[in-house]
Amino acid sequence: MCRFFFNCLPSSFCMPSMSEEVIYTDLKFQDSSKTENAQEFGKSGIKAPANTSRIWQCSALVLALVCFLLLVGLAILASMFYINFNMQMEKLDKLQSFKEELQSNLSLQLIQNMNSSVKIKNLSNMLQEMATKLCYQLYTKKIEHNCKPCPRKWLWHEDSCYLLRREYKTWKMSEKECQALNASLLKIKKKSVLDFINSHGMNYIWLGLSPTENPINNKYFDETIISSDWLINTTSDISDKMYCGYKYNDYLYYTSCVETRYYFVCEKLANPVKIENTLSD
Repeated sequence: MCRFFFNCLPSSFCMPSMSEEVIYTDLKFQDSSKTENAQEFGKSGIKAPANTSRIWQCSALVLALVCFLLLVGLAILASMFYINFNMQMEKLDKLQSFKEELQSNLSLQLIQNMNSSVKIKNLSNMLQEMATKLCYQLYTKKIEHNCKPCPRKWLWHEDSCYLLRREYKTWKMSEKECQALNASLLKIKKKSVLDFINSHGMNYIWLGLSPTENPINNKYFDETIISSDWLINTTSDISDKMYCGYKYNDYLYYTSCVETRYYFVCEKLANPVKIENTLSD
């Protein structure tokens, strides 16, 4: 490299020798040959170790960045899910509370309605009793008053209607006539009914007792008021050997159902008194 010293050294010193030029040329050629060989190795597919390391570093960095972004995304999604879940749970709790409140209010309303129904029923019963008492007072003054819960010509006593028939008929004929009027033969199940019939002077009247094949001695009505004999069995087949009960004064007697003819009384349940009818004549 003496050529750089041309200005500072005598020309005899700066002039390179032939051998030096050859050595310099050889070195330069070798350096260029090494560079070309390195380029040729690169072109032939053999990567230099430095370039390969850099590529792997870049790839690892990119993968790490992608993983980080994925983790961040998952964290965001988890946070959104958690927030949404809490919001839905709060809404569910509110709905549950609202449902329980509605059920509580409904229960209270049902209880109030039941209490109101009971009060209304009690009030209705009280009004019905008052109307019945008032109607009975009007009935004592006018037998065919509009409020009377019995058909025309029927007598009203307590909760039943009575039709007094002063016609002599057999027990079977009497029973059929009462059935045609949707009624039955008289049953004396309590003392007040006996007193009511006696007050109208009715004796020798057929009673709604089951016919029997065995004659029974006379009985005082106090002994038969709660008797199961008042429940009439089937009476479609009545022979001349059967006996039927009838009333005379305060006693029960039995006689032939076919040969004997007596008066009879039909009875049936009275209708409820209509409150509005108690206000009219």
